[in-house]
Amino acid sequence: MTADPNSDPPSGLQPGVFFSTAPVKPVGPGARLRNYFLTGIIVFGPLAVTAYIVWWFVDTVDNWVKPLIPTRFWPDTYFPMHVPGFGLIIGVFGLTVLGFLTANLVGRTFLNLGELILDRMPIVRGLYKSLKQIFETVFSKSGTSFRKVGLVQFYGKGIWTVVFISAEPRGPMLAALPEGIAYTAVFLPCTPNPTSGFFLYVPTDDIIPLPITPDDAFKIILSAGVVQPNGKSVPPPLETPRPDVPVGKPVLQPARNSLMASSRSNK
Repeated sequence: MTADPNSDPPSGLQPGVFFSTAPVKPVGPGARLRNYFLTGIIVFGPLAVTAYIVWWFVDTVDNWVKPLIPTRFWPDTYFPMHVPGFGLIIGVFGLTVLGFLTANLVGRTFLNLGELILDRMPIVRGLYKSLKQIFETVFSKSGTSFRKVGLVQFYGKGIWTVVFISAEPRGPMLAALPEGIAYTAVFLPCTPNPTSGFFLYVPTDDIIPLPITPDDAFKIILSAGVVQPNGKSVPPPLETPRPDVPVGKPVLQPARNSLMASSRSNK
């Protein structure tokens, strides 16, 4: 039996819509309780994970700083309970003082002396210089590395992914790349762990800059695209239109099961 394309669409099927839009059945008590439970997880989950990460970070810093401070200065000595965050305050204060000291002539002299000692150690020398360069590049106020976000094609044409723009190649790397093409180093993070990923040299013309901040890009990556830069989640589409069918024409799916059953009975 062949469906007439000019006839009215079946009940619950709209023109140009691939999925049925029939009225939804009333939700029962069990399904309603399940929805309440899932809503509670959505509300409580981010708060619990955020609180746990903050608590873990504060507790870790306290354990690092506590052995360096005399016992009589710790609030735990005078209170019957543990007071978290004191080590974090001392750590922030100590780093600020260290930055102040290294900003003047005396502090830079001691810093250069320490770097001179480390420069005489074969293995430690390379590790220290690499880490120092990374920290100076990432945390420098004048630096632009990883402060811009873009889109590049990866794994194939038409497949786009979010990347963090690093810097232009220099030195031996610039000499090794093909001439006549400007390249840019980018970092392609993985989902849901953005600390791992791929380091790529991509033609600069193939990068599409995105007008979003790195924080917004991290939200997109961690949520696999569910959370958008405006902070709102995007629900999945309920209806998928057929691109090959113009609007206003019904999409009729043949009853394959009934046709197969009738053909088998005729055999």
